[in-house]
Amino acid sequence: MEKRILGLDPGLAILGFGAITCKQNPTQVQDTTIDMLDFGVIRTSADAEMSQRLCTLFDDLHTLIQELQPDLVAIEKLFFYRMSSTILVAQARGVVMLVLGQHRLPYIEFTPAQIKQALTGYGNADKSEVQAAVARELNLDAVPKPDDAADGLAVALTASFQL
Repeated sequence: MEKRILGLDPGLAILGFGAITCKQNPTQVQDTTIDMLDFGVIRTSADAEMSQRLCTLFDDLHTLIQELQPDLVAIEKLFFYRMSSTILVAQARGVVMLVLGQHRLPYIEFTPAQIKQALTGYGNADKSEVQAAVARELNLDAVPKPDDAADGLAVALTASFQL
């Protein structure tokens, strides 16, 4: 059985994504192969009006979902940095949730600590440790760039461990 998982690291300026496939051996459930499908970012211009930035996220996310056809979406939960950036990320997350609802896609959410714990075994791991774990789990020669795309893959991998 194959399952496609799309991982999202929501942001207004940059929304990171990573898509993987999980293939389970029907005779041995513990035998699961995970492969990377795609990764990247959706960018919005800081010079554009807020409404246009949200429209860009909306349109590009619709296109991404149509191209990748995920079975499940994993999203990083909102983490509070500064109030001004939290509000911007919350608005971007609202667009993400709307698009997922329109596609009737199931989703699961993880806190940054849950993602770090799943990939490194340590909930306070730093970014470089998580990125190294992403490259190792997906048998990649290098850490995916930009960082937001690697974060999207980390979220997708965390969901795959829950299957």
